[in-house]
Amino acid sequence: MRKLTAKEIERLQANRCTADDWNNIEVAEGFDPAYVCEVAFSGTIRLGRFDKIFTLAGGVPTHSGLYKARLHNVVVGDDVCVRDIHNYIANYRIGEGTYIENTNVIVVDGETTFGNGVRVPVMNEGGGREIPIFDGLSAHLAYILALYRHNHAVIDHLQRRIDAYAETQKSTMGDIGRHVRIVNCGLLKNVRIGDYATLGGTSKLKNGSVNSNAEAPVQLGSGVKCTDFIISSGVKISDSTLVSCCFVGQGCIMDKHYSALDSLFFANCQGMHGEATAIFAGPYTVSHHKSSLLIAGMFSFLNAGSGSNQSNHMYKLGPIHQGVVERGAKTTSDSYLLWPARIGAFTLVMGRHTKHCDTSALPFSYLIENATESYLVPAVNLRSVGTVRDAQKWPKRDARRDSHKLDQINFNLLSPYTIQKMMHGIEVLENLQKECGEITSEYAYQNCRIRNSSLRNGIALYRTAIVKFLGNSLISRLQQGEFSTLADIRARLRPTSDVGLGEWSDLSGLIAPQTEVNRLMDDIAADKLSLDDIQQRFETWHRHYYEYEWTWAYDKLLTYWHKDLDAVTIDDLVQLVGEWKEAVVSLDKMLYNDAQKEFNLMAKIGFGVDGDDRQKVQDFESVRGRFDSNPFVCEVLNHIERKSRLGDEVVSKLQRVKA
Repeated sequence: MRKLTAKEIERLQANRCTADDWNNIEVAEGFDPAYVCEVAFSGTIRLGRFDKIFTLAGGVPTHSGLYKARLHNVVVGDDVCVRDIHNYIANYRIGEGTYIENTNVIVVDGETTFGNGVRVPVMNEGGGREIPIFDGLSAHLAYILALYRHNHAVIDHLQRRIDAYAETQKSTMGDIGRHVRIVNCGLLKNVRIGDYATLGGTSKLKNGSVNSNAEAPVQLGSGVKCTDFIISSGVKISDSTLVSCCFVGQGCIMDKHYSALDSLFFANCQGMHGEATAIFAGPYTVSHHKSSLLIAGMFSFLNAGSGSNQSNHMYKLGPIHQGVVERGAKTTSDSYLLWPARIGAFTLVMGRHTKHCDTSALPFSYLIENATESYLVPAVNLRSVGTVRDAQKWPKRDARRDSHKLDQINFNLLSPYTIQKMMHGIEVLENLQKECGEITSEYAYQNCRIRNSSLRNGIALYRTAIVKFLGNSLISRLQQGEFSTLADIRARLRPTSDVGLGEWSDLSGLIAPQTEVNRLMDDIAADKLSLDDIQQRFETWHRHYYEYEWTWAYDKLLTYWHKDLDAVTIDDLVQLVGEWKEAVVSLDKMLYNDAQKEFNLMAKIGFGVDGDDRQKVQDFESVRGRFDSNPFVCEVLNHIERKSRLGDEVVSKLQRVKA
């Protein structure tokens, strides 16, 4: 950089530019004052070269440079275009190739941490679970911060680590990254904007970070207002959405006038039309409808139906209650839950429930309103097409393009986390039978009612799913290479790690052994780990999931066989593979029958309105297609064929070893 020459100053003045002191302006070699017009400079100024020509929508060429603006303490990189700034830009570094036009104010006023360290009162509006947000916050770290408040040493150390990080971000200068576009915006105050971000018509950004990058740009659209926030890479927010005191995770989408207050949203959440207040939205929490309110709860892999609602202020002490909806739950239109309540994994909630249900021990259930009662149908969601379809679509809808992913997401429907719940669920249901009698018409459980037939079917479905999971694990292990003797098989089956025994937890998308979680808590309490170390621990758990899963499954298989590995025979293996094949085919046939309901005569109501039944069928098939050619149905049939063939091949291979 160098000082301006007298000739350059003369040209700038001819271009109606002013400066409080021309000596405070430095420029790069190759600087051309011809591209600086009607600009008022004050404070310390550094200007780059202006060689680039931008091409705007419609093919309009615009040369880089500074036009009609007031700049105070600003560093302008090469090939930047700043034009038509209504007030001023103060205390910013603007990266190369950035385009800023028709914007009101861009300013850093005093010291700011750009949203890092802001406390978000998540889950409980009355306080007590405040989470300090920062650029690298993951769903799993937030889970610990929210739900391990009883471990004061852990919480204190984490909060100090995050506050220390926030201090490192504190500055009186802001950054607008490279190749950013800011057009037709209002106020940008104390905001840091990453590379390749696009801000078009954004109304207000105040005290926050837009962590955009070249791999995963952030897009903020018209009318958007964000205050006290962290926005992660790949996020899209538009259509007058309001965000206040929130963390927005990678790949999230918010638009259509959505309103979010005091909440955390992690990877691939979507919020449209509705409202969120004090929620912990784990990965894939989705709400697309007007009048849908998510409040004071923890969710993940949630699909909220239109008009879904919860209440958290039942008593005079205020909104002190909260709820937990475990992974994969769905709420139907106009469903309602009165907090406190806890809904089990992959449960469908229909109707209004005001009796504080706890269905966490019975996953994959239906929770149905009948008059004023809440009826629970255990395990029935295992045979639902919607459940399987959700599991298939989640990985396909991963919008994260950043190579560095903050959240470690496990998409498995069947895992040690859900299977252990099914095992416990069988105990719960069998104990109800023993205590109340096998011929009782209805059973009372956790403020719900379970019909006799639902209880018996639930036990059977859970057992089928458990066999399917154990068989999946066994066959996957056997397929990892060749074996010719029983000794080879036993060596193959023996776990390579002790990690995985005992209970498992779902840390908002990351499924991990509780022993490892406890070990992490001990290390954090002993102040042994940095924030990066903790993130690496999460990534290690995710990377070694299947190794840990086999340790758990192996232990359950020995219990299933009632013998040690050295006593396991080929017959034991063959029998389990046969039971696995039967379980897989049985569940797939249930899915097939469930899918068929989407093509029955009732589903065709509204089609062929001006014709007879024949035209109704033709109209339906022209829109929805035929049942036997539906992609999901075809995949179910193919799955039955593939798994049946796989089971036969494994049995044949095992029997050759026996011979």
